[in-house]
Amino acid sequence: MFVLVEMTDTVRIPPWQFERKLNESIAEELNKKLANKVVYNVGLCICLYDITKLEDSYIFPGDGASHTKVHFRYVVFHPFLDEILIGEIKSCSQDGVHVSIGFFDDIVIPPESLQQPAKFDEAEQVWVWEYETEEGAHDLYMDIGEEIRFRVVDETFVDTSPTGPSSAEASTSNATEEVQKKEAPYTLVGSISEPGLGLLSWWTNS
Repeated sequence: MFVLVEMTDTVRIPPWQFERKLNESIAEELNKKLANKVVYNVGLCICLYDITKLEDSYIFPGDGASHTKVHFRYVVFHPFLDEILIGEIKSCSQDGVHVSIGFFDDIVIPPESLQQPAKFDEAEQVWVWEYETEEGAHDLYMDIGEEIRFRVVDETFVDTSPTGPSSAEASTSNATEEVQKKEAPYTLVGSISEPGLGLLSWWTNS
């Protein structure tokens, strides 16, 4: 679930921090820049693990700050495919079951990846597993707040870097639509379509 990623960056330290130890100032600046941010094709950055190498620091004309090239390792949330995680159901919609693991909310289990047969209850706004028994179908509701065990089957990274206007003809209404359609920079796709996966209560109370 968590991996160590080797990174390189040039860190700017302002003059008023020169009295501090260089390592401390650099660690603080790296965490300000990266903590809780998604790096494209890398994952969600959590915190600095260690600094492996500091190159020479430079002060450029017109800027009193020092600039240091830093090699470091960062703790990143990036589950591998087929890894099994436990989260909490945040909401349900026609698109599937939306899951949170506390510090990361962009997890979705699409309808085709639920235990089958499944249906969406419009009144309750929850997904239901129609569990077949000898006595007939038994509805198992996926209620909000329930703990759920799922397998990671896919991931999607979206480059959310700022871009210029695509054309001079872009209207205000189009810009508003783009804001509404803003995608999460990192999304996990889960599946519970196998025995043992799904709500923990399904298997512990059976």
